[in-house]
Amino acid sequence: MRRILLSGVAMAALPMAAYANCPAITLSDMQGVSGGAYPQQFELSVFQDAAGCEMEFKTNPDIESLNSKIKGNGDLPALAERLPAEPLVVVPYDSIGQYGGTLDVLSNATEAGTSDFLSVRHVNFVRYSDDLQTIVPNVAKSWEWNDDFTQLTLKLREGHKWSDGTPFTSADVRFWHDNLMLDANIFEKPKDYVTVGGETMTVDTPDDTTVIFNLPAPKPGLLAFFATHYSQPFQPKHFLGKFHPDLSDDADSYAQSLGFENGYDAIKAYYGNSDWTDTPTPMLSKPDLVEGLPKATYPTLESHIYVSDTTEGRHLVANPYFFQVDPTGQQLPYISEQDEVYINDNEVRILKLVNNEVDYKSQSLQLESAPILLENQDKAGYNIQLRPEITMSAFGFNVTHEDPEKRKVFGDVKFREAMSLAINREELNETGFFGQGTPKQYVGFSPLPKFADPAWESYMAEYDPEGANARLDELGLEDVDGDGLRELPNGEKLVLNLNYSTQGVAGQTVELVSQFWREVGIDSVVKEVTPDEYRSAQSSNNLDVSMWRKGQPMAIVLGNNELWVPPFENYFGNRSGMLWAEWVDSAGAAGVEPPEDVKTLIDDITAFQSADQESEEFAELGRSMIKKMVENLFFIGTVNAPAPIFHSDRVQNFTDFKTHSYEYYRTYPYRATQWWLDE
Repeated sequence: MRRILLSGVAMAALPMAAYANCPAITLSDMQGVSGGAYPQQFELSVFQDAAGCEMEFKTNPDIESLNSKIKGNGDLPALAERLPAEPLVVVPYDSIGQYGGTLDVLSNATEAGTSDFLSVRHVNFVRYSDDLQTIVPNVAKSWEWNDDFTQLTLKLREGHKWSDGTPFTSADVRFWHDNLMLDANIFEKPKDYVTVGGETMTVDTPDDTTVIFNLPAPKPGLLAFFATHYSQPFQPKHFLGKFHPDLSDDADSYAQSLGFENGYDAIKAYYGNSDWTDTPTPMLSKPDLVEGLPKATYPTLESHIYVSDTTEGRHLVANPYFFQVDPTGQQLPYISEQDEVYINDNEVRILKLVNNEVDYKSQSLQLESAPILLENQDKAGYNIQLRPEITMSAFGFNVTHEDPEKRKVFGDVKFREAMSLAINREELNETGFFGQGTPKQYVGFSPLPKFADPAWESYMAEYDPEGANARLDELGLEDVDGDGLRELPNGEKLVLNLNYSTQGVAGQTVELVSQFWREVGIDSVVKEVTPDEYRSAQSSNNLDVSMWRKGQPMAIVLGNNELWVPPFENYFGNRSGMLWAEWVDSAGAAGVEPPEDVKTLIDDITAFQSADQESEEFAELGRSMIKKMVENLFFIGTVNAPAPIFHSDRVQNFTDFKTHSYEYYRTYPYRATQWWLDE
């Protein structure tokens, strides 16, 4: 029994079920409520039983006004008709929130530096809880594996709706898989996460709330992929399906009536031909058509939806059909609107943070900015957390360079050994990371799995300029003209073009590494470019050296093979061996054939993802992968260090992050839908 206070007199309360609403519990004060299968959240029926209450639902008082800004949305029904039959009950960290306000954030540019902001509103079937160990339900109500991890069955929430009020069902998952991911007109080849060993999975939908993923071989890491990846394995069939020629005979004519070339052109305008959920909407990509379009962006399950999209930034409003509530029945999110501004100049971004003009930021923040941020946090009214990175800055020489002389040199492991030995990681740590980091070699996993030999993290990572010079001499890279800098074996100047983006690597790190390499006779030119310029050059095989943060925890590797198959990451990461990738993708019809170690890595990661994680086979495969990755030095590690996470004091229910981590998808484990703004 609970006790309540009436007119200053404590009285025994009636059983909690007699009350009109549920207790305002938080993680800091659970008021005796316990139970539930997962931390920090309950299914509605479980919560009502645990709290002895019957929940009444409440909505944002401004929701009608917010809904009116969403192009194509009709009048709103009552809240009970907008929520699923079993909404997810999210227990806030410290306080029950208040509605309203606008969350102000920064990104670099469209599709650049935006994963920060995407993660705040992101949803998927499941997520990692903030312990980064426990996978918990989100869009999916529950899941079940078969005995050999070849079949994953998900149960969706009955009555869940898209942001326009249309029912969300298993058909939307099957549409995503069959008609988007496996359509070569949208994706040239299937993404690795919908395949196992190159074979695609299939999706069954026996009813509206059941989704069955059938895998050609065991892949227990698929669930961890859903918990961490930015892509979303469901798309609105009721809207995008109208443009798909396999689903509608009128797809092309309907699209043409709206001003598109055909149905696929319309799909690409809304969804893009990428699984990156930040593809420009028609408001930006097709602004001349927006007035006549039924919707300005496709419906979402996320907490907020775009209502404007320009080259200067984006604005979003709360999703009136969002599926989460707090313990008192208030529909989440608390924050009414979100505003994203694009600023590609790092110094300007830092100034805006110091002036407390931003509510949250972690992406693109490097440790070198920590002193000025820490110095001003108390007087400016914000908070800085320094948290360890999963990744570290890594350098990858272009082993399939278009210039045959550079390709020959970069492709020789002795050259890569020399360039690794030439880096003074201790000095880099002291100068660039204030002594807060740990010098390491890149090994492919972060942190190092328990089955691995720790010695790999120091392989060719000691500072040994004599060893570097000896290897460079052996390769015939001599100083022909006596200027202290080495030429290529054919006599041409060897100058490395070190183009970098602050989003991926600190400028000071690049400058210091450039100096270390110059000390062993390798000249370079350092130039900062935008993320888009960097990625375009990388994709076109036009970089001398790739440089970006790199590394993944084993949980993610088990569901995503991209760090182990050329070009060793996706478009947004640190890639090398682009022509090896072309050879792999074309089954040898194009590109450059990779060495045997690379071919073995491809086989090993496939077997690794399917192996019993408690078996010696699993450990042996993992050790083999690390050995081949490290001995070949496809990527050269530097220093693993912490980085700043910024939030304004007005953001409530902001908890301590465990990592500064894109790999666990930034804010996603920390439940940003329960943030609220203390104005």
